[in-house]
Amino acid sequence: MIIDRVEVETINSFSKSELLKELYGLIWILPILALLVGITIEVLVIVWLEREISASIQQRIGPEYAGPLGLLQAIADGTKLLFKEDILPSRGDIPFFSIGPSIAVISILLSFLVIPLGYRFVLADLSIGVFLWIAISSIAPIGLLMAGYSSNNKYSFSGGLRAAAQSISYEIPLTFCVLAISLLSNSSSTVDIVEAQSKYSFLGWNLWRQPIGFLVFLISSLAECERLPFDLPEAEEELVAGYQTEYSGIKYGLFYLASYLNLLVSSLFVTVLYLGGWHFSIPYISFFGFLQMNKMVGILEIIMGIFITLTKAYLFLFISITIRWTLPRMRMDQLLNLGWKFLLPISLGNLLLTTSSQLVSL
Repeated sequence: MIIDRVEVETINSFSKSELLKELYGLIWILPILALLVGITIEVLVIVWLEREISASIQQRIGPEYAGPLGLLQAIADGTKLLFKEDILPSRGDIPFFSIGPSIAVISILLSFLVIPLGYRFVLADLSIGVFLWIAISSIAPIGLLMAGYSSNNKYSFSGGLRAAAQSISYEIPLTFCVLAISLLSNSSSTVDIVEAQSKYSFLGWNLWRQPIGFLVFLISSLAECERLPFDLPEAEEELVAGYQTEYSGIKYGLFYLASYLNLLVSSLFVTVLYLGGWHFSIPYISFFGFLQMNKMVGILEIIMGIFITLTKAYLFLFISITIRWTLPRMRMDQLLNLGWKFLLPISLGNLLLTTSSQLVSL
């Protein structure tokens, strides 16, 4: 069989186009990998900051032996958990027992899809971005309840029930706060919400237009993260360790990772919804206006936006860490009363007030 030159060139061009398509498909994976690496580094930094800040508040020495200034302590702890024995309860539901930690971590990781870390730096700019985050965050307590039920331990089961009750109690006022922000921005897209706050520099932040909603959102997000004084599902004095009692090794490490991932997601959403996201001030806007005039918008703009977003997020992280080591734990009845009798009416009133103001302005 004889193949002429034209057929050979056609075959070569076809193979090259297929190779380019495969390379193009791999390029789309790079932002996701970069985001995962960045999330991992951020979690390690948050763990180190919490230990250093708590040590300073309690006037004691924090981690200092694993790496310079104890920077590698979180890596050392993760490595230890990775190689520890994975103990399974003999009378527990093993499939559910193994799936529970995975659900808790994956549901929180999916929230990063709609978080705009910088200008044009978001994986999925969806029209219902904020409500998708609320829906995804509602999945995590299912994993906790599944873990408590499958452990065949009354303390673990009580911790799972507490986690579900706490999530339901504080998800509703948090949703009302997000709905009020959506009404102000005329959009549920996280990118549009950030852009709506950039008109008047930092004076246009939703923090000044929604101070009541900001406080309710702050308290509700801490309760969603199960941080002190709202860590009732893991109350060591009452439930040994809650739904984590029967877990060890890497599965326990996944729950530990999920708690800090949830805190990071909440701090980023506080930044996006109330603190203007990657926008900062008039000099920042004029600086990037100069770059746009000179067609120099690119990597520098993205890096600056990420830096500003993370700086604001770390302010919330510092507040949450300080609260953890300052306030005592609440009782379960106090936690439910705060959610249903105080935060829910306040958030509903804030939503009605926001709706009325928007109707008057039409």
